[in-house]
Amino acid sequence: MTAMNTFGDRFSFTSFGESHGPAVGGVLDGLPAGIKISLPLVRAELLRRSGRGMEGVSSRPADEEDEVEWLSGVIRQDGRLLTLGTPVAFILRNTDARPADYEWLRTSFRPGHADFAYQAKYGIRDWRGGGRASARETAARVVAASVIRPLLEKKGVVVAASLVQVGDETDPRRFPEILRTVRSEGDTVGGVVACTVTGLPAGTGEPLFDKLQARLAYAVLSVNGCKGFEYGTGFGGVALRGSQLWHQGEVPSPASGGIEGGLANGLPLSFRCVFKPAATLSRYYPGRHDVCIAVRAVPVVEAMTLFVLADFLL
Repeated sequence: MTAMNTFGDRFSFTSFGESHGPAVGGVLDGLPAGIKISLPLVRAELLRRSGRGMEGVSSRPADEEDEVEWLSGVIRQDGRLLTLGTPVAFILRNTDARPADYEWLRTSFRPGHADFAYQAKYGIRDWRGGGRASARETAARVVAASVIRPLLEKKGVVVAASLVQVGDETDPRRFPEILRTVRSEGDTVGGVVACTVTGLPAGTGEPLFDKLQARLAYAVLSVNGCKGFEYGTGFGGVALRGSQLWHQGEVPSPASGGIEGGLANGLPLSFRCVFKPAATLSRYYPGRHDVCIAVRAVPVVEAMTLFVLADFLL
């Protein structure tokens, strides 16, 4: 049976915690011993997730200054933090939690949120800011990915994602302006994140029900607010003819997005994922809310991609 809060088999990541509880955190299992954890990289990735580099993205004037507490599986030696080969556990304390902002949710459900669905499933829910369904949980994913990223890069595998669309705008230079406008209106807007993987060995993946694109879609669609996944020609390819895509003797084909038959074909892998406009609008709800969740989702998409590849390659 699949563990609902654990991702991966040979390499695994388990997530725990609620948005306004004491902490969120994770457990990494399957890591080799002697791996150096780059604390500057961990901090840099958490900063990317905060969205502070994109003006207007959030109504939070200063997000939590996340500090990772390493609980197990590591040792400090000669000024370095090294893995022991045992499960690596860590937490990030919710130092800026404000459950009082959500007191009204004890008896109310918000449209577009997980409030009602969680209540229907469990008969009880954590109403403090969405609890387990909050995007706060993704901070743990970003920390875990920061630990495994150097392992894959040593193998030549590089994962890089970026925000490529906000609403109907595709010019990144205009993104801050759009975000400021939407924020001033107390509204939200959706976005698209594109991700590229280079250096992936041909043949990565497992047919038939563990195809590379299936695992990637499964992973990325677990990110809060993600509503769609496409790779290669994606949905746009339906308007094209086969003769426009597949050329005689072109093996492997660039039109495949780096995947053929569910396996990596050795070319750069590319996919896109779409994020909905956040359902929490500041014009209706008190508290601190994001204008475009796709901005802060960029390192989370990278994290889930790294988890998939680590499970195949480590």
